[in-house]
Amino acid sequence: MKKNVLIIGAGAVSHVAAHKCAQNNDILGDICIASRTQKKCDEIIESIRRKNSLKDKTKKIYSRQINALDIPSTVRMIKETGSTIVINLGASFVNMSVLEACLETGVVYMDTAIHEEPDKVCENPPWYANYEWKRKDRCKQKGVTAILGVGFDPGVVNAYCTIAVKHYVDKIDTIDIMDVNAGNHGKYFATNFDPEINFREFKKVWTWIDRKWVEEEVHKIKKIYDFPAVGIQTVYLTGHDELHSLSKNIDANSIRFWMGFSDHYINCFTVLKNIGLLSEKPVRTAEGLTVVPLKVVKAVLPDPQSLAPNYTGKTCIGNLIKGKKNGKDKEIFIYNVCDHKECYNEVESQAISYTAGVPSVAAAMLVSKGVWDVKTMVNVEELDPDPFIELLNKMGLPTEIR
Repeated sequence: MKKNVLIIGAGAVSHVAAHKCAQNNDILGDICIASRTQKKCDEIIESIRRKNSLKDKTKKIYSRQINALDIPSTVRMIKETGSTIVINLGASFVNMSVLEACLETGVVYMDTAIHEEPDKVCENPPWYANYEWKRKDRCKQKGVTAILGVGFDPGVVNAYCTIAVKHYVDKIDTIDIMDVNAGNHGKYFATNFDPEINFREFKKVWTWIDRKWVEEEVHKIKKIYDFPAVGIQTVYLTGHDELHSLSKNIDANSIRFWMGFSDHYINCFTVLKNIGLLSEKPVRTAEGLTVVPLKVVKAVLPDPQSLAPNYTGKTCIGNLIKGKKNGKDKEIFIYNVCDHKECYNEVESQAISYTAGVPSVAAAMLVSKGVWDVKTMVNVEELDPDPFIELLNKMGLPTEIR
């Protein structure tokens, strides 16, 4: 049984993951939270103590400072902390550095988002082939379990595809993954997770249509859907991580990702984009300072974790899957509904961070018990979904099917 978890990153998703690790530390052992800013790690630990989340009081929870781009330092930290599972929840730019450290030390690696290089945005698909999958053979040779994209989307929605294949349809025509947040945070404008990563996603849309990659304009194609719990919502065709592995691992004609945006969000986004403030390329100011406009926007927008206390409403994320069962048309919607206020009451978080953070801990528990310790690199849809969904049902993310 693998024990002792190192969480890299101290943002809103790490906050949730740390709480959930603490709630299950009888299985996961000691917990170390490491980030460039150790004070943020300590604030998460204070929240855990405030909410009495630490199940086994004999187990340690502590913080460290780390630059996760520094591979030798990360290797040392893994060894010094005796960690056997690394949950990488830092910025996407550190993914491959952390994975290299895990390969060197032979410990489990998992993340919730695809690797990105700071100067490259929306590279050619499939994205996983650009960085992650190039290391798959080394993971297998070294017997290292690496689970990619084990948040909600990507992550749980990948498992929803496998559930459909395993239990509900014989042949899939289309998968429409849809993510809406019918919540209100009370700010003029904010993103629900890291603004820099959020805006980088919306440079162009890569989508999987009729078994090939198609490029579309951002926020150009939309549809209306009547969601459980949150009602009629407008969703826009968007590119997203999970399409880049599902297109390879799930036999379907088309796989698309749709995200809900309010008119106000799109107006703000459009203005920021059109005046150049969403650029990832450095510019020089009249004072001789070199700045990246996108990083300036990130600096002035609210921290996603700061939204949690006042957030109301719910999220709904699910897969609308159409296909055939026993020769007849079959349509199912597999989904989760998450309540912002309930998340805050439990772990002082908002629902978007909660849905992203809980699955990584469920995966760590399955690895710890040997159920998902596959000793190679996988995306979530390559694993047995049943124990994962069963565990999430108990951990606060119940799955519904209609």
